[in-house]
Amino acid sequence: MPDSYDKSRARRATLAQATAFVLSLMLFTAGTAVSPSSYAVVGSRAPTGGTPQPAGDAEPAALPGAASNPPPQAPDRTNGTTASGPVRLPFYVATKGTTTLYVLGTLHVGFATDYPPEQPFRKRILAALDASPTLALETSPDDLLVSQDDVTRYGMCRSECLIDYLPDPMWKEVEARMRNNPAALEELRHTRPWLASMLIETYDTLKAGFQSEYGTEAQLQNVYLRAREKIVGLETLNEQMSTFTRLTSAQQREMLAQDLAQTPAQNIADVKELHRLWRIGDADALKAWDMAKTSKLAKSKVLAEQVDNRVVYERNRRFVQRMVALSAPDKPVFVAIGALHLGGPRGVLELLRKRGFVVEGA
Repeated sequence: MPDSYDKSRARRATLAQATAFVLSLMLFTAGTAVSPSSYAVVGSRAPTGGTPQPAGDAEPAALPGAASNPPPQAPDRTNGTTASGPVRLPFYVATKGTTTLYVLGTLHVGFATDYPPEQPFRKRILAALDASPTLALETSPDDLLVSQDDVTRYGMCRSECLIDYLPDPMWKEVEARMRNNPAALEELRHTRPWLASMLIETYDTLKAGFQSEYGTEAQLQNVYLRAREKIVGLETLNEQMSTFTRLTSAQQREMLAQDLAQTPAQNIADVKELHRLWRIGDADALKAWDMAKTSKLAKSKVLAEQVDNRVVYERNRRFVQRMVALSAPDKPVFVAIGALHLGGPRGVLELLRKRGFVVEGA
């Protein structure tokens, strides 16, 4: 078991906010990347065999299991805002006979403006929530209550281990990146590369003004708990942690190298672009954008593919297996997982199709 890392409360204060924020980011963005700014996806349609999207201003037919069919909404494809206020978001309905899975692609951080207080989600999403006896998230809320300690336990060490993990040129890159934040650099010295990668990304995201309280999962629970209590996780905390602790040192260094490949300003611009595309709600376009940046920033194509396989694609298969196990005829399940897990040939939506589900954008 990795060494625990104990320090005074004062020294830990600098890390506390960032570590908590990492919990919101880690299972969505770690080990993945986003596209060059020139990769255009606005208004794009799903490729042949990809995820169908509602055409123009049209809304799909009534949701399976939902009480009523809300009126159509006209999307603004520049930022995802609809006529009634809420953003579109990547939302899909998967059906197989009388079995229904509602699948929402989440962003684990956001802004208050993403969820208008008078109606935080589109009516179709609210109707699907109301029709579903079960809400399934990546990890259960109970597990998240203790997850910060696990991140510290498995991601940090007593010694200044990051220096030992990294070749000297990469360590100097870390020092240069954090030269204006000496307290954070001191904490990074005690991290393993996978956590250092996430923390560096987190510092950039915090600068962009994102907040974890406006992550989709938190907002869904605010709505769902008014009338429901059954919220489950699709993976355990141990499975979540092992996603990263089982990465080899070389794979962890690849994660960190990708985060260091761009300036903080470039990383902030990427996070903002990711947020914009998420609001538009096209899962396949999001994944295409993500894969384009991986190709651009990867230092080693082989290692980058290995990291993606562990952090994204192995978990996609686990998610689908457990989604299907939770499902039952006439008892819809509402699933909310990171948006980059949905699209693409190895995404959750395509895996559901291979299991005989009909998947449509809603």
